[in-house]
Amino acid sequence: MERSAEMLVPESFTSMGQLESAVGRELGPTPWRTLDQPVVDAFAEVTGDHNWIHVDPARAAEGPFGRTIAHGYFTLSLIPSFGHQLFSLDLEAVRLNYGLNKVRFPQPVPTGSRIRGRVAFLGLPPVAAGRQLVTRYTIEIEGQDKPACVAESVVLFLDS
Repeated sequence: MERSAEMLVPESFTSMGQLESAVGRELGPTPWRTLDQPVVDAFAEVTGDHNWIHVDPARAAEGPFGRTIAHGYFTLSLIPSFGHQLFSLDLEAVRLNYGLNKVRFPQPVPTGSRIRGRVAFLGLPPVAAGRQLVTRYTIEIEGQDKPACVAESVVLFLDS
């Protein structure tokens, strides 16, 4: 059953123990989100990436995908939005975005497509500064077998 935006309540994690118990579990999916040309154009304006395959519908119609496609980095940049829809980290520990382990774009996102996100907590190993939460984000395209993006995000929880 497809969940609507009104039904989606992020799962709240308030302790390391709760996070540890969630390792290996998938959350999601989020509601579908349409990536239309104006939002792709806005991303191009912010980043300065005006490649014709993203912003020129007439030229892109003659290109390999038959229409414009969203920037891969735009798709990647939606990870925080999808994450906030699925979970919240309400822990006392200071946390920092530590980076990404791996990012792949297996399938381009044609402009006008609908996408949604899923997350899976892969691990919460101890490190010298505290703990690292490794989360895999998968961004799906409606009607496609391959995802648009698969990325492993790392959040560092600092010891007090």
